[in-house]
Amino acid sequence: MRLFALVALTMCAFAANSVLNRIGVALQGMDPMDFATVRTGAGAAMLWALVAMRKAPRPAIMSTKRLAGATALAVYMVGFSWAYITLDAGLGALILFGVLQIVVFGWAVLEGGTIPLLRWLGAAIALTGLCVLLWPSGTTLVPIGGAISMTIAGAAWAIYTLLGRAEADPLGATASNFLLCFPLVALAMLWAGIGQMPLPGVITAIIAGAITSGLGYALWYRALPALPTTVAGIAQLSVPVIAVAAGVAFLGEALTLRLLIAGGLVLGGIAVSLTARR
Repeated sequence: MRLFALVALTMCAFAANSVLNRIGVALQGMDPMDFATVRTGAGAAMLWALVAMRKAPRPAIMSTKRLAGATALAVYMVGFSWAYITLDAGLGALILFGVLQIVVFGWAVLEGGTIPLLRWLGAAIALTGLCVLLWPSGTTLVPIGGAISMTIAGAAWAIYTLLGRAEADPLGATASNFLLCFPLVALAMLWAGIGQMPLPGVITAIIAGAITSGLGYALWYRALPALPTTVAGIAQLSVPVIAVAAGVAFLGEALTLRLLIAGGLVLGGIAVSLTARR
């Protein structure tokens, strides 16, 4: 039950992060790359403040694993921001979490692990629900550049998730990842050019970085060692549903039958996958 509560809290943090990104960029007019840079810097500051306050030894910053985690995190941050310049929120989330499932399940197969049939079935049901929720209607064309960017972001986030499975110090690992990630994201921002940075957008980015990204990712690294690889991937399919529900509750977005059906499929698929034995 404690693990379930930890994962549920983490998924809510991920969803809140999506809502804050939407508010900062779409409603407050902040440039996506600037938002990503402020978000990463705020996450690094918050995490290292927490590391400094604890009695445990400082985590090692420069190591092969830390560089790999920071690079994966930076690619995700930059790819995510670039993709949403041209993609709408629903289609971007569908590509992101679809790619995540492919990479996570593919890696589990390559490792030689046995994936129970119920877990395959649960993943299929949940992914179907995500398609029902986020598939674009009408004659919407998929921007190729944005789709490629989000595909790369999804693969990078899957790698970041896989790297966290054996972390003995989740807070220290996440703090180091954010610290090394920040200059990479900042360079991408300078290359793209600094855009609009209104004060409300900056405040939203700081909240997203310090709380829903920094602390949320540290919680995720804490939960990952206790989760089977494929369950870690399936659980994240709940994030778009929670984000859409939050949009209904806090942003005045419409509650539709499509949302209710899709939410039931996603949560039902996750429940089915959790009944499978490891």
